[in-house]
Amino acid sequence: MKFKKLELRNNLRFLAILVTLVGFYGIANATDYNVDKSVSTVRWDAKKVTGKHNGTIAIASGSFSATNANITGGTIVIDMKSIVDLDLTDAGYNAKLTGHLKSEDFFAVDKFPESRLVVNKVSQVSGSDYKFMADLTIKGVTNPIEFNAKVTKNGDNLNAEGIMTINRAKFGVKYGSSSFFENLGDKVIYDDFTLTFNIVAKKK
Repeated sequence: MKFKKLELRNNLRFLAILVTLVGFYGIANATDYNVDKSVSTVRWDAKKVTGKHNGTIAIASGSFSATNANITGGTIVIDMKSIVDLDLTDAGYNAKLTGHLKSEDFFAVDKFPESRLVVNKVSQVSGSDYKFMADLTIKGVTNPIEFNAKVTKNGDNLNAEGIMTINRAKFGVKYGSSSFFENLGDKVIYDDFTLTFNIVAKKK
């Protein structure tokens, strides 16, 4: 009996050492990447009862940690003042919409010039498809968000592309939202909007 207890104790000690070594190996071989703002893109699409709009928004900064193509964490900072519309060809209407999106009715960019995505956990779905669990902060409000992305590694570059669906009502963006106002009729602007992203990060 004493021999079995000693053997069990030794096995547990060996297992603890093995786990520590594996964890250390993973940390030691993790690579840091900086997001290349010059080639990374983020496109937004939003819909209302009477139509839809789309445009782009710029990345202010970003970085990832990864082992091979397995992202283990990261942060993306969005420059909210960079919002532009791409579908309105009339300069006056375009400027009016862009100004409205930047105003207190929507994203209040003077008060909240940045939005932030902090990646907490990434799990492989299959092949190069991964599920991301992150915290998203817009207008000073933080909510958890999940989305899928295809992650690939090419030399010193790490690429992540996918579509993220965001419910603006959860971040207090109330204008034209049926979640906050009744009897809006055809003035309703849907709460969900999407961000289609193609992020390229380069090894530090």
